[in-house]
Amino acid sequence: MRAVTIQEFGDPSGMVVSDLPVPVPEPGQVVIETEAIGVGGVDAVIRRGTLDGWGFTTGLVPGSEVAGTVTAVGAGVDGSWVGCRVWAFTGTGGGYVEHAVARVDDVVALPDDLSATDAVTLGSSGPVAHFALAHAHLAPGESVLVRGAAGSIGIAAVELAVRGGASAVAVTTSSAERGDRLRGLGATHVLDRSGAGDPEAPAAYDVIVDIVGGAGTPEFIDRLAPNGRMIVVGAIAGMPPADFGGRLLGAFQQSRTFGTLSLDSVPAPALAAVRAEQFAAAARGELHAVVHDVLPLDQAAEAHRQMDAGTVFGRIVLVP
Repeated sequence: MRAVTIQEFGDPSGMVVSDLPVPVPEPGQVVIETEAIGVGGVDAVIRRGTLDGWGFTTGLVPGSEVAGTVTAVGAGVDGSWVGCRVWAFTGTGGGYVEHAVARVDDVVALPDDLSATDAVTLGSSGPVAHFALAHAHLAPGESVLVRGAAGSIGIAAVELAVRGGASAVAVTTSSAERGDRLRGLGATHVLDRSGAGDPEAPAAYDVIVDIVGGAGTPEFIDRLAPNGRMIVVGAIAGMPPADFGGRLLGAFQQSRTFGTLSLDSVPAPALAAVRAEQFAAAARGELHAVVHDVLPLDQAAEAHRQMDAGTVFGRIVLVP
């Protein structure tokens, strides 16, 4: 089968199309003939070599989510999965392939009227946004800022904050055009990357969902209201400064909270339930899967170039 592998970390040109054996499922696993493959921010972070201390080696197949049809199951897996259309999490790699393998516990059946492309646009990003807002204990009437809202996680966070009754939903983004699109999805205030640009926006926020991280993190901690909560779900701009916690202690009497959210900490049954609910909501048109582009699998490097250039709004999807 065709697969994309990382032969050299760094530039997208280090990814090449390779020929690998079709996987055979081990106990508890399924094999999926892929119809759509999500290109996520974590794929780009891994490909750049930013996480080289995590044990990633050349030859890695990037990609963490796919949608398609189950073609084989391993020992201990109900045979009725064969022939089912599903979304699946493949781990920190293994997604950019024609036939993917996943644990059956990481597989969710798809509604008949939800496309595979929409499924891989929402399958990870929607739950990240949901559990980030839950981790922040968002209450109706509170204000929310989504930092880095033009990606699939940010878009989902905007829509879910609106559904959760937020009084204001501000976003940071890189252009007026992106801001207009985010307003169409429910954002009430559009800010530039520094958090400025709208004099009518709240001066402080009850909840900040941060997908960016990096050197600007302390300045956004300063934007928290008393008892405000900041949840970091990504670090596409890199890790925050080592002393960022000083901003929290410097505003000790404000009782601000800083936290992180990884889906690895969410119990599998709760995660599957939220995914199923969000897929059903998307099929009903209540959540929107924003697809920037659909590219052939052999153009994975081009997808990463667009991500590195910061031109993607929503998610790029690969198809075999």
